[in-house]
Amino acid sequence: MTDLFKHEFHPTILREYDIRGIIDETLFNEDAYAIGRAFATFMIEAGDNKVCVGYDGRASSPVLEKELINGLTDGGVDVIRVGMGPTPMLYYSTYKLETQNGIMITGSHNPPSHNGFKMIMNGKPFFGKDIQKMGPVVSNGLPPANNGSVTEHPMLDKYVERVLDDYVYPSEFTVVWDCGNGVTGEALRKVVSKLPGRHILLFDEIDSNFPNHHPDPTVEENLQDLIRTVKGLDADLGIAFDGDGDRIGAVDSRGNIIWGDQLLAILSREILQKTPGASIIADVKASKLLFDQIANLGGSPVMWKTGHSLIKTKMAELASPLAGEMSGHIFYNDHYYGYDDAIYVGIRLLNMLGNCDDTLDEMLDNLPVAINTPEIRFACSDEEKFKAVETLKSQLEEAGADFSTVDGVRVNFEGGWWLLRASNTQAVLVARCEAPDETRLELVKANLRSNLVQAGIDCPDF
Repeated sequence: MTDLFKHEFHPTILREYDIRGIIDETLFNEDAYAIGRAFATFMIEAGDNKVCVGYDGRASSPVLEKELINGLTDGGVDVIRVGMGPTPMLYYSTYKLETQNGIMITGSHNPPSHNGFKMIMNGKPFFGKDIQKMGPVVSNGLPPANNGSVTEHPMLDKYVERVLDDYVYPSEFTVVWDCGNGVTGEALRKVVSKLPGRHILLFDEIDSNFPNHHPDPTVEENLQDLIRTVKGLDADLGIAFDGDGDRIGAVDSRGNIIWGDQLLAILSREILQKTPGASIIADVKASKLLFDQIANLGGSPVMWKTGHSLIKTKMAELASPLAGEMSGHIFYNDHYYGYDDAIYVGIRLLNMLGNCDDTLDEMLDNLPVAINTPEIRFACSDEEKFKAVETLKSQLEEAGADFSTVDGVRVNFEGGWWLLRASNTQAVLVARCEAPDETRLELVKANLRSNLVQAGIDCPDF
């Protein structure tokens, strides 16, 4: 009787948008091999046999890459190794090398002990039910291995060339770039060497211990080095990246943080001048002011579910030229490929600033202002979190509330809004509130609290 390859994944690692775990606690080398075998099985079922593989700068990534490739080739597909670089480099490779399939080994912005996998199949994000199917495929068993091939095709230089293709309005800006010791460092050195102006790089040495600060540009404390340097050097702006280069943070010359929805509003100006009426997508956590701004600029604002894979899918469906999330994922489908690439977004921002009279400071000052809370996250088991949201929906319907159910519930109240949604990646509920002023923000928060209490949902004091 023929032996089948069988494997069991830790129940926490197969997530909604990607695969993530803690090295040697929930994620093991054997998992990488099993992921390769499962992915190869799905590829062959789809009639494909070539896949690009890349990896980030984490200490655990090279070994995971080796095991993943062994799994893919044993599964009968041919692998193109594109090397170490940002996740968007891997995405670009699937277009440039015409594979339409790719796997990136990356822990993104997570702690040094973590790692994971982001995947593309047939030119589309591989997520949700596709990821969940990997578990039963390998636990039920796969037949004896076939032999695929491995070729080397480093893509960093080609990726840098492509990113620079759309920089057409040169300017003498002083820009500070914070790589956070993530994998963007080498790519960014190559990019800025081709740019006019003055460019100062912070923490561009790739070091998966992240010795200076955590590489998550959505957390204010992680931007303090960037802010100090921008102000100290009288720079025009600063740009920061997460660990694998698909999320961006930005500050103006005064050190003011430009949050994800504000940056999307600023970038929308250029897009809507070229493409009046275009749909621009933002996730459900974004400010009402962003959606209003897109409409005021002549665009069609679309509120959609949080999650980079979900946004990419919606973007392709609507042929939207631009999309973004509060988390700093910004997606260009205008002259680009519809995926999130923070270095490319930085270049597009510089390009836009080089072609207009307003400074970034002035653009930020011209945006309307609201007051909002940060994300409020509180524990709720995976079994209960979606039930809690459904209970809240029923309660709001009975009360005749004005609310959206695009992703959780987003309730309009007193000129502002509050949101409650179940996280797709953690055992938590996520809330956020916004209002035009402090007085109404307190009313919005009170309305959220009273609804949570009525629905029997335990929540922290906020």
